[in-house]
Amino acid sequence: MKNKREKESKEVRRIKQSYSNKKVGISLTALAAAVAMFVILVQMEKNVLAEYEKGEVYIAAHRIPKGQMITAENYMDYFIIKEMDKKLISDTALTTLQQVQDMAAIYDVEQGTHLTEGMFEELRNIWSGMEEPVIAGFRAEDIYQVAGGTLRAGDRIHIYIVKDETARLAWENIYVQQVFDASGGSISNTDQTMAAQRINIYLDKSDIAAFYSEMADGSLRVVKLCK
Repeated sequence: MKNKREKESKEVRRIKQSYSNKKVGISLTALAAAVAMFVILVQMEKNVLAEYEKGEVYIAAHRIPKGQMITAENYMDYFIIKEMDKKLISDTALTTLQQVQDMAAIYDVEQGTHLTEGMFEELRNIWSGMEEPVIAGFRAEDIYQVAGGTLRAGDRIHIYIVKDETARLAWENIYVQQVFDASGGSISNTDQTMAAQRINIYLDKSDIAAFYSEMADGSLRVVKLCK
């Protein structure tokens, strides 16, 4: 009888242990399922939020003239921030000033244009091939000598020297750094009416002596590149 009771007691304990193990297993399975569902829901939330994630880019506040230099002092005159879907923002879109600081507009940029790095060029590109770039200035006696006074910063020009009724190309593809009126007042790129008669250009230091000697020997003519 005693053995029988002990045997029944062992069986009861085994059944209880089995039940307890199953209960723990079910709990662990439920917990794992809950964790998995939580992870899935979090990922779904991230995906949904990513669809509507916003980013900030710069657009042109108004027309940016070709050759206009962008600096820490003037960029707010030309740039405004716009918020848009992040997935629509290109890798080259302007999102910080540092991307184009001290760079110049390659061409006229119309108001409202989404700005990208490719719309601006660095001075080192302008100075390409120069060992020691410097700024040289010259004055035209008459605006017909300098493309009718239409020159503005950022223009590219060819300079001809006229001597003994013969014109000779002396320098080509020269970058105009800044222009001035007859009295020496600086002309902004946004001013399309004032005639430029004093011109600053980038030249290599090794060309300066020849440049001023050529001008002393003859008169100059400037041809503006159209592009």
